[in-house]
Amino acid sequence: MVSSKSNILNYSQVPTKQNKHLKELGAPHVDSFNYAVDEGLPEALKSLMPITFTLKNGKKIRIEIQRVDIHIPTKTDSNSMKVSKLYPKEARLRGCTYDAPLDITFGWSEDGVAQPLVKMEVGRVPIMLKSRKCNLSQLKPAELIERNEHACEWGGYFIVGGNERLIRMLIQTRRNYPIALKRSTWKDRGTLFSDIGVQMRCVKQDQTAKNNVLHFVTDGTAKLMFTHRKMIFFAPVMLIMKALLDCSDEHIFNHIMSGFQDNLYFKSCVLSMIQLLYSEKIVTHKDAQEYLGAAFKVKFSYDLPTLETNVDVCDFILRECICPHAESYFDKFQCLVFMLQKLFSVVQNDSLKDSVDGPMMQELLLGGHLYLQALKDKLQSLLYIIKENIVKRDNPKYNLNPLELRSSISKCNKYIELRMKTLIGTGNLTSLDNLGLQQSTGLSVNPENINRMRYMSHFRAVHRGAYFSEMRTTDVRQLLPEAWGFICPVHTPDGAPCGLLNHLSKSCKVSPMPNERLVENLLGVLLSLGMEAVTSTPFRRKPKSHYSVLLDGRVVGFLAVEISIDLINKLRVKKVLGEEVPRTLEIVLIEYKEMKGASQFPGLFLFTSPARMMRPVKHLALNKEELIGTFEQVYMDIAICPEEMYPGRTTHMELSKTHFLSNLANLIPMPDCNQSPRNMYQCQMGKQTMGTPCHNFHRRDNTKLYRLQTPGSPFFKTSFYDELQMDDFPMGTNAIVAVVSYTGYDMEDAMVLNKQSVERGFAYGSLLMSEVIELKNVSSAFERDPKREMLAEFLDIDGLPYPGARLLKGNPLYCYFDAKTQNYAVGYLKAKDEIYVENVRVTIDTNEQAKQLNILKASITYRVPRAPSVGDKFASRAGQKGICSYLWASEDLPFTESGLVPDIVFNPHGFPSRMTIAMMIEMMAGKSAALHGMKYDATPFKFNEENTAIDYFGKLLEAGGFNYYGTERMYSGTNGREMKASIFFGIVHYQRLRHMVADKWQVRSTGPIDSLTRQPIKGRKKGGGVRFGEMERDSLLSHGAAYLLQDRLFLNSDRTTVIVCSKCGSLIGPVITRSEIIKDHSETQIKCSLCKDSSHIRNMEVPYILKYLIAELSSVNIYIHLKTSDVCKAV
Repeated sequence: MVSSKSNILNYSQVPTKQNKHLKELGAPHVDSFNYAVDEGLPEALKSLMPITFTLKNGKKIRIEIQRVDIHIPTKTDSNSMKVSKLYPKEARLRGCTYDAPLDITFGWSEDGVAQPLVKMEVGRVPIMLKSRKCNLSQLKPAELIERNEHACEWGGYFIVGGNERLIRMLIQTRRNYPIALKRSTWKDRGTLFSDIGVQMRCVKQDQTAKNNVLHFVTDGTAKLMFTHRKMIFFAPVMLIMKALLDCSDEHIFNHIMSGFQDNLYFKSCVLSMIQLLYSEKIVTHKDAQEYLGAAFKVKFSYDLPTLETNVDVCDFILRECICPHAESYFDKFQCLVFMLQKLFSVVQNDSLKDSVDGPMMQELLLGGHLYLQALKDKLQSLLYIIKENIVKRDNPKYNLNPLELRSSISKCNKYIELRMKTLIGTGNLTSLDNLGLQQSTGLSVNPENINRMRYMSHFRAVHRGAYFSEMRTTDVRQLLPEAWGFICPVHTPDGAPCGLLNHLSKSCKVSPMPNERLVENLLGVLLSLGMEAVTSTPFRRKPKSHYSVLLDGRVVGFLAVEISIDLINKLRVKKVLGEEVPRTLEIVLIEYKEMKGASQFPGLFLFTSPARMMRPVKHLALNKEELIGTFEQVYMDIAICPEEMYPGRTTHMELSKTHFLSNLANLIPMPDCNQSPRNMYQCQMGKQTMGTPCHNFHRRDNTKLYRLQTPGSPFFKTSFYDELQMDDFPMGTNAIVAVVSYTGYDMEDAMVLNKQSVERGFAYGSLLMSEVIELKNVSSAFERDPKREMLAEFLDIDGLPYPGARLLKGNPLYCYFDAKTQNYAVGYLKAKDEIYVENVRVTIDTNEQAKQLNILKASITYRVPRAPSVGDKFASRAGQKGICSYLWASEDLPFTESGLVPDIVFNPHGFPSRMTIAMMIEMMAGKSAALHGMKYDATPFKFNEENTAIDYFGKLLEAGGFNYYGTERMYSGTNGREMKASIFFGIVHYQRLRHMVADKWQVRSTGPIDSLTRQPIKGRKKGGGVRFGEMERDSLLSHGAAYLLQDRLFLNSDRTTVIVCSKCGSLIGPVITRSEIIKDHSETQIKCSLCKDSSHIRNMEVPYILKYLIAELSSVNIYIHLKTSDVCKAV
């Protein structure tokens, strides 16, 4: 292991270009958004359905969207009305949305005669930071700093309402590939339906997705499921195939049976499906079209005019719902043929079923693609709303003209803006179609900037979906071998989301949109290498003689088995060179097997689509990097190191031993020397650490920011730590640690801190919080009340606190003049801690409010000091977590011969069961680094059994005059005598976590109660009590302290006195009669309305919730009577 001198970094020098590793964090998000606004929108407009309707005057109107333009974010100056660029910093501070104007050009015709185009701005849409539409996209690091952004800003998120929002990457089923599945729920879809089917998620060029499922029916037929507007439809697959092509039944039969001539069962089933059509008198291609259109015409009436024929309806279904990724009907037909062949192969157990739970059959939903799908859906909805607006105003004398059309459009000009902001701001999607998604909520998250690790992890996180979090099966959570190199095996939560929320590995990339020229050239390359093109004439092939070749879900040809390996090798060489075919091409060859059901359905499958997970490996023959996908990796031979290569078999090798770990896992020092759960803990605790989340504290209005005041750079760090420039955002402290059981306060993972170290600033942190005060009335203004002289001590003349002022609970925080009541109102500080005012900003919210020229909102940012205290949580980078149990005086702590006193006393019992050997190595390495003035590399897999890390660092310590094993003799701080045992002593980089007692302690004596149950309310912020539940009750009973239950759950809760009739036991029977009230107000008599007697009325103390329960039960005719004793007092 080579150690390097600590480099002296010049932090005042701004880098000339952005860090490539940090830039890759936002690349998938930014690239997908760029495609959406530049290329995707024109593609989406092609498939938008124009609206056609007839006015009462008989004129036929047709309206369509011809062009959509998204501009750059701008703002309008309230004084000069000058339009200028809007930057993200201003959007954050003003609490508005970083958005841009959206212009739409409408084309319309009247009775087939084209009318003048109508172009209008229909609102504003959110813009992704660092995309081509963002004002930051072309700025260099120095220019970014001038705009109050970080020099390493990578973008990829939106700003809605002043809050950063990120569209999360969801795992989706691989697009345009027939997947054979077995699902028990499919049996419930209809009579004779089986649990086996072939599913294909078809995605068009504009990223619109629809699902097709070819179901096997137990009578030997197959039915195709397709969807439209969240409705599910089924149709015989043979009917659809006959409607697609105008050919004979023999022609269809030969296409289907090509390569399966000896499969008698398959042949009989195909003949049976053809015969069923004849029984329904469907003989010709025209008959199939008429039958299909007539069957679904009513269901599609919302999209198609009433004048459309059955054939037009059939064409719409075939074009939009059946294999929509294939443009031509012939390609759709060939796709259904392949699906039918695969279905019967799986049914007969000739090939294996697939699994959608493995990365092999998965891809990602990117933010830009979801943005495009949602925008397309809203544009279609906008057309329907415009139609409704026109129809409402229609009458026999009504004529539609450009002015009337503009008026109808202006009534819904905020529709798209509100829906898009709702999608990104809340993650909730409302749409005409489900867009091929399994969830409509939780699509966006707030990228919490607790520290650098937490913020980075949001951009590499991939979620399986909310639907799977409620499943009891563990199949979706399992880490499969095929995930190697794509999904980090360490970086996943250890709670409920374990296995569902994963993170991409360090080298994993998301494939972008490929070069169209290279994709179009791919077919010619395949033909030149020996592939036979698919034609309208059925291809005559013998069983297991040729492979079907699928390119992005389209059958493009057939490949002879003899030349398949040679073609794959040549195609892979062209892929690496990237001159004739895309570098992101995924090549999957599934070969025929002699054993029945030994592999997946054979064929050559090529993928060029975006949103696939890919990673680089070394192509040994060319000695160059090659990008491989999750599907093709399973059928490749890749060695991790040269020693594992097999001559003539191994074709590729890993670029690095650490590429299978995520960014955060690559920051753990020596993770190969830890127990695996500890590495998982560190991935989570690293994201909870107080650190330096940003540099522009004074330009942010975050609700809560954690800041470590005295961070340090670790002595023992991985090489990737410097590549990510983590020292620019430090998040830990180098602590001197003594491993000794010195006091009783270090048991059960607790640790003792040196009190003097804390007073000198060890792990000192602060909490930055912002409070926003909005004035509802336009005429109201912030102003100090001149009649209250005491306010001048706390508030400036503008009614807001002085920057730098120290405030306590109950001190005035702001004052304003309320125009509605014509009085001054004062707001007081509610925080329990002392605070220091950092910033005070007065701002306006949106462009519309800017025109009012009135101050409507103030933001006060204050700092809460947080020195380490008893109960605060700390952790090392090896997953050794614990709380501070005592602040011990320095003079009472043990000290070394050289006079060093530890900052932390760590219990040695924390090592054996946790097996965190990396922390032991770090203590030795940190001690050696401080001694020699060097920093050491903690990258894993550098050492082995022959060359151990302990020996390496032990010799370095020995060279510096210390003990080889890292131990030292220490002296007691209380009596000064030398301890008999040698104490393990060194330096560890410790993290202070955000879990602090000051944020969690909860106590109350008296306080607010619930008005309904009269019990103490819950919630720390509301002054509620600590909840006393069933388990707490059981523990008191087991301790024999039953009376405490009465004290906690009755006397100090909802004790109340009620009147009960001891004769009948009724709690609701005793009433005061009207006649007695009128007769004598002073001495009323209470009588039981059930017994008609007043001599048995008694007072009794019960929980009020019992009285409430009896009243509720009586309302549904359930009577409850109580058995009373003589203890009850007579009234």
